[in-house]
Amino acid sequence: MLEQIANHFILCGYGRIGSIIANELHQQGVPVAVVERDPERVRQAIERGWLALEADASREDVLARAGIHRARGLIAAVGTDAENVFTVLTARVMRPTCSSSRGVESDDAEPKLRRAGADRVISPYQIGATHMVQTALRPAVVDFVHLATSSERLDLSMEQVHIKDDSALANQSIVDAGIRQKFGVIVVGIQAGGRSMEFNPPPEAVMRAGDELVVLGRTDSVKALEKEKGVVV
Repeated sequence: MLEQIANHFILCGYGRIGSIIANELHQQGVPVAVVERDPERVRQAIERGWLALEADASREDVLARAGIHRARGLIAAVGTDAENVFTVLTARVMRPTCSSSRGVESDDAEPKLRRAGADRVISPYQIGATHMVQTALRPAVVDFVHLATSSERLDLSMEQVHIKDDSALANQSIVDAGIRQKFGVIVVGIQAGGRSMEFNPPPEAVMRAGDELVVLGRTDSVKALEKEKGVVV
């Protein structure tokens, strides 16, 4: 099964956070392969139905067995920041284009993980504190974002759309492509070439190959957009 899995996420670590991540990926319909050293946690992962390896995620042969060269990305959620640095570094050496993200326990770990090659470094404590403040100040906004991004709400979806080189949407403006009229989704942001996000782009904004669109709409509408040539959701 590990030899056949593709376009999946390799989840390194199956603790409290890792188990939540695995369940959320499953709810989103994304396959996951768990790498965990604790045999009891591996047993729990297998009982939940995930593919799981009892191994050290920082080893090249382990990541190769987990399908790093076919994976969509890697999430490092191992117990310590040091282990996560080695895991991310190993993954980046083996496959430089593989996206990776990791939560941090200490403030000084973030620059180390970024130097190791992590695309995203997340602090659960900072996110939790920010979410609590936003909930207190702007509860309606928080409720809307939760509805748009939660896997529990199946009729509304906020997704990231990648414009490939051969996309029919490349070099077209939002209005000329008829995204809202044809697919029934709203483009709420464009990230061009890895640069800063442009929120609420005007209808005349041009989409180019390599851009990342943030779209909002009904789940079936987003799926219809996914079928467009050269578009990856």
